[in-house]
Amino acid sequence: MKKKPSLQLLTECLKNDYGIQAASLVPLNLGADRDAWSYQAQTPDRSAYFVKLKRGHDHDLSAVLLSLLDEAGIQEIIHPVKTRHNRATQRIDHFTLIVYPFVEGSDGLSTTLTDDQWTKLGRVLRQVHEFTVPKSIEKQIRREIYSSQWREYVRALDLNTATHGDDAACMLHRFLKEHLEIIQHLVEKAENLSREVKLLSPKFVLCHSDIHGGNVLIDKNGFIYIVDWDNPILAPKERDLMFIGGGVANVWNNLHEEEWFYKGYGAVEINRLILAYYRHERIVEDIAEYVQELLFNPVSHKNRLEMLKQFTDMFKPRGVVDIAFKTENSL
Repeated sequence: MKKKPSLQLLTECLKNDYGIQAASLVPLNLGADRDAWSYQAQTPDRSAYFVKLKRGHDHDLSAVLLSLLDEAGIQEIIHPVKTRHNRATQRIDHFTLIVYPFVEGSDGLSTTLTDDQWTKLGRVLRQVHEFTVPKSIEKQIRREIYSSQWREYVRALDLNTATHGDDAACMLHRFLKEHLEIIQHLVEKAENLSREVKLLSPKFVLCHSDIHGGNVLIDKNGFIYIVDWDNPILAPKERDLMFIGGGVANVWNNLHEEEWFYKGYGAVEINRLILAYYRHERIVEDIAEYVQELLFNPVSHKNRLEMLKQFTDMFKPRGVVDIAFKTENSL
């Protein structure tokens, strides 16, 4: 696998391609994407930039999409800084560089949104879902296919083989065995629900695809931004709405918050079968990704015990598993 560019190369790229003289470039430990790295660049005049490096060249689309959403009047997004050649991204070998103004603030995982902010988030997400994607880029955006990839991966896990990793790996292995029946139910229910959803042929809209608290930024003036548009998808609206009241990271699990969100989103008929499918499927995907990172990636630079806690918290009361089961039981 191609090694990511050095800090020196990134600094030179910022200077030559963006005209940004970075006095410092500090790595930020954000997100769980193993193919993405984030940095804060500081210039001598104290201007700050958020620098994102992604493996591959599939990220020009997100920059184009952000420009189109801006033209449609959606202000709650942060626009990429253009290069000297008026491009929203810059390619470096097998990687893509995207630069944004650095917005000081906190995310929706560490900050409780006010009622007004929930209403604003609802309005914004409704605008996104009602946005008409131009035919010129529609084919470039991935479409929901209800893939069985993660279900098959979790089904294939062999938990009878002893684990010889570090403490995090051994504790995860033990936790998985203790919760095997729950995990199997999640996989099988996601499988069954996927078949039912396919038969419904629901309408597809533009979805952010990962609009949990970590991807909502609140600046110092209380203005909210939806960030991380790396993986937009054309899918049923429930693809995004599953996060509202879904309990990701054991927040956003309060009925009062949902009520204020939907005051902003407006009248809508939510298909709870589709909602249940997405909540189950998301957990199965998370199980697969945590297993890959903690069991099969022993040299991970991340805080592995903290990752383990994030995983086990999923199974706590009012966590994602609890809420997925309650959604299932409401059908």
